[in-house]
Amino acid sequence: MNALDIKLNEAFPGKVVRKDLLHEIKRAVNVPSFVLEFLLSRYCASEDPEEIEEGKKAVLQTIEKCYVRPDESNKAQAIVEQKKRHKFIDKIHVKYVEREKRYWAEMENFASKRIAINSNFYQQNEKLLESGIWAEVTLAYNEVEEDDYAFFIEDLRPIQIAHFDEQKFFRGRERFTTDEWIDVLIRSIGIDPNWLAERSRKLNGDKNGRRLKFHILSRFLPLVQSNYNSIELGGRSTGKSYFYSEFSPYSTLLSGGQASTATLLYNNQRKQVGAVGFWDNVAFDEVAKMKIKDADTVQIMKDYMANGRFSRGREVTGYASFSFVGNFDLNIPRIVNSYDHDLLVTLPEAFDLAVIDRIYNYIPGWEIPKIDDSAYNNNFGLITDYMSEALHYLFVHDSDYVGVVNSRLKKGDNIEGRDNRALQKTISGFIKLLFPTGQPTDEEFDEIVEYAIEGRRRVKEQLNKRKPDEEYARINMSYINKDGQKVVVYCPESKYSIATQNPRKDANVHVLTEPAHDNVVTTPVTANVEPKITQNHVLSDIIPGSETVEDGSLKEKTVDVQYGDTGYGYDDLFAEYLKGASIVMLEEPYLTHGFQMTNLVRFVELLVKIGDCKVFRLVTKHGETPEESTLISDSLQRLKNTLDDMDDVSMTFEYEFDENSHDRYIRTSNNWDITLGRGLHFYQNLNPNKDSRNFFQMGTYDLSLRPCLKTRFTFMKRNAKE
Repeated sequence: MNALDIKLNEAFPGKVVRKDLLHEIKRAVNVPSFVLEFLLSRYCASEDPEEIEEGKKAVLQTIEKCYVRPDESNKAQAIVEQKKRHKFIDKIHVKYVEREKRYWAEMENFASKRIAINSNFYQQNEKLLESGIWAEVTLAYNEVEEDDYAFFIEDLRPIQIAHFDEQKFFRGRERFTTDEWIDVLIRSIGIDPNWLAERSRKLNGDKNGRRLKFHILSRFLPLVQSNYNSIELGGRSTGKSYFYSEFSPYSTLLSGGQASTATLLYNNQRKQVGAVGFWDNVAFDEVAKMKIKDADTVQIMKDYMANGRFSRGREVTGYASFSFVGNFDLNIPRIVNSYDHDLLVTLPEAFDLAVIDRIYNYIPGWEIPKIDDSAYNNNFGLITDYMSEALHYLFVHDSDYVGVVNSRLKKGDNIEGRDNRALQKTISGFIKLLFPTGQPTDEEFDEIVEYAIEGRRRVKEQLNKRKPDEEYARINMSYINKDGQKVVVYCPESKYSIATQNPRKDANVHVLTEPAHDNVVTTPVTANVEPKITQNHVLSDIIPGSETVEDGSLKEKTVDVQYGDTGYGYDDLFAEYLKGASIVMLEEPYLTHGFQMTNLVRFVELLVKIGDCKVFRLVTKHGETPEESTLISDSLQRLKNTLDDMDDVSMTFEYEFDENSHDRYIRTSNNWDITLGRGLHFYQNLNPNKDSRNFFQMGTYDLSLRPCLKTRFTFMKRNAKE
């Protein structure tokens, strides 16, 4: 065990588990994590390898024997009838039936709603009368023919914690530093925090490695903050849906599909509150596929998302948060640079501006890498059930934390009504999660505020793109930091995109901003000033389009190249359009083969020869195998090193990998977009048989003499204001 493992076991004795054991068992059986951890704590509470192996076998045997699968309910009932009693693991509720003046138990997967239960069980475990609990239940068969039930509960042992001692939890938290506690939370959901930190530094230029950790912590906010509305769109296999389905029995995941007023909000016929009355958080999976059954649902959702209340024949109050999660496979730089599309383009049409405006935080899921085996935590973490009880306790205790936010938050410009509510909710949620009994330092508070403003700004920027007037135009939200300075917070993917920062095509003034540090900007500069470039920027940080061209002779055009044509070297095609461009961006997904990398070098040589380009930025993809990926990375790094070593060349080469990359195009800061039908690789292979004698022919080295494949190039001029 490392130092954090030892401290965890000392601070929370009996409430931690080795997460590597959970991952191993989870691969074999599809059972909720908190059920597996309950069994692991029983059978694998040892450091002896042999005992652990025997314990894992016992866990698997118990699941095979006791866990009820929904499609095997009839078989489970038959087992009880035949054996007269059997122990099951299932979720159990107890309901009072007014007409019969008695209580009945219901087991979900066992599929019986009329099970007799002794009052001692639900009096000792009040959660049975609320949302229900997971438990080990010994069911017996009732052989009295006159009775109107077939099964009764002989014994019941909760899997969930029957009583949560918040003071012990608070005392345990106080033993950890902020960084340690962040790592404890991330460990507890099965992710290695060091893996996250490493990728945060590599992918985001994040010196302290905390940005990706904050993205993961944001997923906790709907579980600690009532009536909190968030959205996360990003790549597949990043753990979005898994988080809300596995780590809290107080959260439910609704798969993409139908969402009706009756099931979600209120059933008028039954006079019964829907999901918002039973859960701390309702997560909507595959939100792009979400369908609204009736027109009233959206309007009622708006009312509920705004203030936690709605009218449906009577006034209904709920506390459940809404989390919208979905996949986003589109190219982020192209979206933020588009006047016609935005980062919510995949949402269903029913999500109008009013619904979107009620979202408090947009987590940039595209920044989170895929969760693979290397990402798993193999050390100790809090038992999922204990952690979920702590989160639920924080969820129902709001007032103490709102006061902290109101007393410390110093708002700057452009924070309007719903912005203010969003910031209060997000900041309060982070303080609950990270400092449940104390307060953050000034530096930590500023970090939380910046993150909260960024998440809300991401929402507001998309609203501003969609709305033709100025209703949402005040996107430059700011706060006063610990040093008394006003800080404007930007979203890193869009802070240099004029299409996002100023989406009005007919606007007279366009402003870019120069970054003061990683995530904020304080100094406005006019659009015709080249933005400052640092090594920490990723490709999407800087979006060209701010320079003017003195020579107006260049025209928009389409060049159709036929099979076998010659006269189309890179100089012939591109040189005139690249002159005067200080920034050139190239998206070329395919660099797997040697000739493709050679073509890239030829293009870079053209930029060096022209001499105007100060920054060349490339988006490409990894190879299909680890070997290919390594070869591409090494080749690009060698090219970068070569440029860095040339004293008479002042061009910086930066590159990033985007596995969703597909289109091939050049974008320049002198306002030209050039679409490349086949990318840079439109020349015929002069040496298909790899015979060295085939190199002795025209076109081997001068590409203007080499026959081409059929392709098309389109040269489009952007408006200088764009």
